[in-house]
Parts: sequence; C-alpha cells; structure tokens
Amino acid sequence: RGLIAERLYSHRMLLYCNSVTVTDTLILSLCLWQFEGKTSFGMSVFNLSNAIMGSGILGLAYAMSNTGIVLFLFLLTCIAILSSYSVHLLLRSAGVVGIRAYEQLGNRAFGHPGKILAAVVITMHNIGAMSSYLFIVKYELPLVIQAFLGLQHSSGQWFLNGNYLIIIVSFCIILPLALMRQLAGYLLGYLLQNDLKIFFNNSTNCPSPPQWRLCYKSRPPRETRPNFSYSLFGLQTAYTVPILAFAFVCHPEVLPIYTELRNPTKRRMQAIANVSILAMFVMYLLTAIFGYLTFYVNTEAELLHTYSKVDPLDTLILCVRLAVLVAVTLTVPVVLFPIRRALLQLLFPEKPFHWVRHICIALCLLFLVNLLVIFVPNIRDIFGIIGATSAPSLIFILPGLFYIRIVPKDQEPMNSRPKIQAACFSALGFIFMSMSLTFIALDWMSGENHSGGGH
Repeated sequence: RGLIAERLYSHRMLLYCNSVTVTDTLILSLCLWQFEGKTSFGMSVFNLSNAIMGSGILGLAYAMSNTGIVLFLFLLTCIAILSSYSVHLLLRSAGVVGIRAYEQLGNRAFGHPGKILAAVVITMHNIGAMSSYLFIVKYELPLVIQAFLGLQHSSGQWFLNGNYLIIIVSFCIILPLALMRQLAGYLLGYLLQNDLKIFFNNSTNCPSPPQWRLCYKSRPPRETRPNFSYSLFGLQTAYTVPILAFAFVCHPEVLPIYTELRNPTKRRMQAIANVSILAMFVMYLLTAIFGYLTFYVNTEAELLHTYSKVDPLDTLILCVRLAVLVAVTLTVPVVLFPIRRALLQLLFPEKPFHWVRHICIALCLLFLVNLLVIFVPNIRDIFGIIGATSAPSLIFILPGLFYIRIVPKDQEPMNSRPKIQAACFSALGFIFMSMSLTFIALDWMSGENHSGGGH
C-alpha cells in the first residue's frame, strides 16, 4: 500500500494491483483525491516568485558595481538557467519516488544521514536569511528614527544605535510572534512580497546621477562613469556569484508548491518554475542596473542604505524604508518556524509538543542571530558566506546527488547522459563553493573594504 501511495503521487500514476485488492486501491485513490492541490498556475507562479525574492535583491547593485554590467548580466543569466535545471532534477527525482519534500528526498537518497544533511543545509540557509533581515533592521531603523527627529546626522544617542535597536525589535516584536504555536505564514510572506515590490518601484525613481553628484563634488570624475566589464576572477568579484546564488534559492519550496498545484504534472511545474525565475531575473536585473547607475562604485552592500547619501530626510525614501522594515520584521518569525520544526524533528523526533522546548528553541535562535548581526561587520559577509555554502548545496550539489541516487539504474545507467550531466552539475557546485570561499577568505585576509562604506 505504501508503494501505491508513492506511485499515485508520481507523474506516471502507476498502480501495482497484484499486491492489493480493488477496494484498497479505491480507498487510497479517494484519500489522495481529498488532498489534491487546488492552487492555480498563476497563484503557483506568485508563490514561487515570493519564495525566490528576499533580502538578496538589496545586494545585487553592489554585485554589479564589482563586476560591471556585461559580466553581471552573464553571471545572472547563468545562475537563472542553472536554477531552472536544478528544479528539473528535483522534479524528476520526486516523480520517481513520489516524495514531495526536500528532506525526504535526502532520506530516500542517503538514508537518515541524507535527511539530516538536507535539514542542516536548509536550517543554515534560513538562519542566514534571518540574519540578513535583521541586518536591514540594524541599518534602516536608525535612519528612520533620525528622519522622524529631523536630524541630518546621527547624534550618538543610544536609540540611534542599530545594535540596541535589533535587540529591542527582536524581543519586543519578533519573539512574541515566534512564540505562537501556529503562524499565518502565507499572509506575512505576501506582505514581504508586496513591500519589496514597493521598494523596487520606488528605487526606479531615485535621484539621477547629476543630482547625486551635487552631494559629492570632491569625488574623482572617473567614479561617475559606469564600468561595463571586469575580470571574472578576482577579489572584487568574490561576493558576486554568492550574492546571485543567495538571491535565487527557492528549491526547498518547489516541492510543497508542486503538491498544492492543481492538475500537478512535471511539465506544468517546470513551466511555473521557468516563469517565476524569468520574472525574478527581469526584476533583479532592473534593480541592479538602476541602483548601480545611481551610485556607481559607491554602491553599498545594502542598496537601500546607500540612499542616505542623497537626502536622509527625503519623504519617498522614508516611506520605502518603512515598508521594507515592516516586511522584514514580520518575516523573521515566518523563517524561524521551519528552523524550529526542523530542529524538533532532528533532536526530538518522537516527542509531543511542549511549550518549554518551543520557547527555548525560539530564544536560542534569536540570541544566535542577534550575535551574528552585532558582531559580523557587514551584510555583505552574510550574503557571501551563505551564498557560498548553503546556496550551492541547495541549488547544485544536493539536487544532482539526489538525482543520481534516486533514479534507478535500470532506467538510467550511471554512464547515461542525464546522470553524467547531474554529476557534472554537482561537481560545478563543489567548484563554485570552494572558489567562492577561497576568494572571500583572501578578501578578509587582505583587510580591504570594497563595500564603499561598510558598517
């Protein structure tokens, strides 16, 4: 019966009726029909696009300032195409075994260690996402308070110190939401999506370069001209590919969206993934171009903070900051919930719900993330490390390994072209990870600050 349940979920819809009665088959079919997805194609595109777009969008202009326009466009296109191929591998693996959860694919491919590995990588990526959201609070909330007080520059009071503010926000707003037993995650996720769209639309109306140059009359003229290309390998591009990979991670959410899809087929879900990735590709490209052509090499790792160089009291920029702050603050509990669930499944798999464990894990996670945000000097480092470790694991390495291990050898031998491609895809992830970590380590050892204004 378990075999039939898996095969009914697969795209082949095979029934091995020799081992069960017709009544068993009808009961299983009825049960699966009750859980049939009801989400339309358009809403699935919206959900997956919402999963793709996050805080990584704020680092893309900085990435373009390091690589130039042509090289950035090439790298962005490559990451988008490879992300689409990664979704293909996941859907193919899920179709063979009828499993629609990233961790369960790891369990099927490598047993319990594979499940633990997948859960740890996803948890690491979510902690990085939480840290990037709180970094935005650390950067932007002091500027919002400063604008409301009518101050052109920080006067040094404690309530304009970002480290104090993230602690207050974490334990006064985020913690009460995180302590809820259930959270309306979709509503808050949509809020993030809509608010980041507001940020994007307003960023296209930013001050033009001539207006911006009035604020920096002493800057050398060469810094006002855009660079179209740099070398692919170098310290200045150390963070570019990790930032791009971080911005395209959505793969743990692909299979749940596939489950909720109406009339789910592999081709239909692949089309949803392609449309979502294409939409985010266009949005990312426009955001990076407008941000870079406004500030050029002075673009900071967090784009919105760079606008404080123009006019910290500008009303439009203040509205955008408020929208992004509300979005990221309410999104942190949504990200915390799956981390806590994964930890509970790993550490206490057979234990029933208990408030003490529920509260302690939330407190420990918030404490850990606050330490990271306070002591890590720049959001660029969060983008870089997470984009060089968990992002290539989720996009390149694990999907390729899952495909090789799950697809039966009688269907596709190890020397077949699809499995060779999957092996090369995983190898590419290892190469990308090692090179990115090496460049980031060299950048740290050089002691230089390429951010154009670190924090």
